[in-house]
Amino acid sequence: MGSNFRPLPPRANAGPVRTADRYFEIKSDVHKKLIGVLNLEKVSSLPKDRVRAEIGRVVERLIEEERIPMTTAEQNKMVEEVLDEVLGLGPLEPLLKEPTISDILVNGYNKVYIERQGKLSLSPVRFKDNAHLLHIIEKIVSQVGRRVDEAQPIVDARLLDGSRVNAIISPLALDGPALSIRRFGRHVITNDEMVANKTITNMMLRFLAAAVQSKATILISGGTGSGKTTTLNAMSRFIPEDERIITIEDTAELQLQQRHVVKFETRPPNVNREGGVNQRQLLRTALRMRPDRIIVGECRGAEALDMLQAMNTGVEGSMTTIHANTPRDAFSRLEAMILMADLEIPNRVIVQQLASAIKIVLQVTRLQDGSRKIVSISEVTGVEEDRVGTKDIFFFDRSGVSDSGKVQGRFRWSGYTPKILERMKQMGIALPQGIFDEVVEVNL
Repeated sequence: MGSNFRPLPPRANAGPVRTADRYFEIKSDVHKKLIGVLNLEKVSSLPKDRVRAEIGRVVERLIEEERIPMTTAEQNKMVEEVLDEVLGLGPLEPLLKEPTISDILVNGYNKVYIERQGKLSLSPVRFKDNAHLLHIIEKIVSQVGRRVDEAQPIVDARLLDGSRVNAIISPLALDGPALSIRRFGRHVITNDEMVANKTITNMMLRFLAAAVQSKATILISGGTGSGKTTTLNAMSRFIPEDERIITIEDTAELQLQQRHVVKFETRPPNVNREGGVNQRQLLRTALRMRPDRIIVGECRGAEALDMLQAMNTGVEGSMTTIHANTPRDAFSRLEAMILMADLEIPNRVIVQQLASAIKIVLQVTRLQDGSRKIVSISEVTGVEEDRVGTKDIFFFDRSGVSDSGKVQGRFRWSGYTPKILERMKQMGIALPQGIFDEVVEVNL
């Protein structure tokens, strides 16, 4: 690689080899020396295999000079880890390469938790210190043109694969930088997989497909990590290909499969509190772009009012998600968000508009065994006692927990015949016979 490498620095005497901490120190020393040896700007533009070979040679020479006893396997491992430091995200790289991990939660430089199949566990991964962790955070946010520092200590960003990143640093994070990565891989879970995983039944899915095709406005409610975005992606598959869709998100996560999609993403203000663009502004812009449907990744502020007005003035069939534990809580949160617009709209009017705009509410829950299920599909029935009234159409009836800790129960029809069936009939959408008779047991 010639000009990409400068002469090696003078050798230093190595101290005695100790435990895993000593290995970490050695790797850190090798990395620091490599920074002095490599022209990183030129190296990053070269093929990875070529870079790896050169780094391997440099690491081998440095290890020999330091007289460090190390097996071939340990040396290869160090080469890979140094390569991750130089070209990737350091200790996070092995976790990001593992598709079974859905969340990476860094509570501190020496406490990295991961989530697999809904269950959290402490991983063996660690950073050298807080400075090392901060360096990786800065590397992540710089890739998407954002910054994190004392003046702007909170940042939302995303990785190249669409995974959502949130980081907070000092002075707001008292124990050092903290980082959360919500994984969104390239594989978009299919409807068949949702049925196979018993997240939903086939008949419930057929009903939701008909609801989307009949342009029923759908609200997806659930707690953190319950699968709201995954469900929203699944529901979007039923939107006809010839419709124009505009998505609005704080951090782009949606992976819609249609071609006629325009994607918007908010922008935080700069250090002078200028140049920020929020969801409300993007929603108003979207309304001027002739959308057939608007999908808001998550309603969390005053934009709920604009979304509500859009739903009531022609943009039917729109969808959004909200953090809430029940459909009733979801509407209470929407009311509070609309009041944040500070337009002195009477509560009665807000409730009436909510009941008129939203037709179907899905409640998504992550159960105690880590599984995610659509625990209810409800229809909005109107205004009842100054509240938005809902009635369950389908629900998950929990019956207990198995010896292995798996939640048991069954999906079933509530006995309520939804009014939206008439709308589907008018639009020529036919549901299969016996759609309300299916009972699916979940006994794992």
